[in-house]
Amino acid sequence: MIRSVVITGASSGIGAALAAEAARPGVTLLLVGRNAERLETVAEAARAKGAAAETAAIDLRDADALRARLLDFDDRAPVDLLIANAGVARGGLPEAEGQARFVIETNLLGMIATVEPLMPRMIARGAGRIALVSSIAAIRPSADLPSYSAAKAGVRAYGQAIRSGLRAKGVSVTVICPGFVTTPMSARHHGPKPFEVSAGRAARLILRAAEKRRGALTFPFLFSAMIFLGNRLPPVLSDWFERRYAARIGED
Repeated sequence: MIRSVVITGASSGIGAALAAEAARPGVTLLLVGRNAERLETVAEAARAKGAAAETAAIDLRDADALRARLLDFDDRAPVDLLIANAGVARGGLPEAEGQARFVIETNLLGMIATVEPLMPRMIARGAGRIALVSSIAAIRPSADLPSYSAAKAGVRAYGQAIRSGLRAKGVSVTVICPGFVTTPMSARHHGPKPFEVSAGRAARLILRAAEKRRGALTFPFLFSAMIFLGNRLPPVLSDWFERRYAARIGED
């Protein structure tokens, strides 16, 4: 039974929806994000559903502060489910100087900084679930989001790499690759968003997959099928189709 849950990127979007879906009596949540005010709003909604909820306004690039907060929470409420969901999206070509570093440090290194402190404890307990939120852009990189695609590809590869070894130790890893989800991040994507799903539906799919210890989840199905088939075309054709979905990424 899942009683203790950590969610990063919990102040809005998929993270806030995950908190709402996971909240119930007997569950303790640690909600991590950069915006303290929005985190508290999400936490209050979770408490109204009977959950205990704590917040931690931390930039994931501050690995030391993140580690200390995660270990303190785990001391009091051993973590059953860790959802590394936090991410930022910035686009353009060429990218602004320093932008790629910021995106990769947040999306990839921030994910690793989230998982590393708790992984040894889960192994020692012989129990636990880890869900890593990557992106369909990890499977078919987006021309509009070069560093985001690279970072999310790293998240996917890391999750796949640790999955089999951790499963043998009683810890499951679910690697999640969503397509377009209705969130503030998606609202800044000014262009086609085929088969976009709501944040609530995305959260339900992610939690169900993690609870069932599925190794991977990619959604929505039709968009996933398009990506799968597109990746089997010669590059000149797949790049042509990619340009049909060109978008402008607004400022966050």
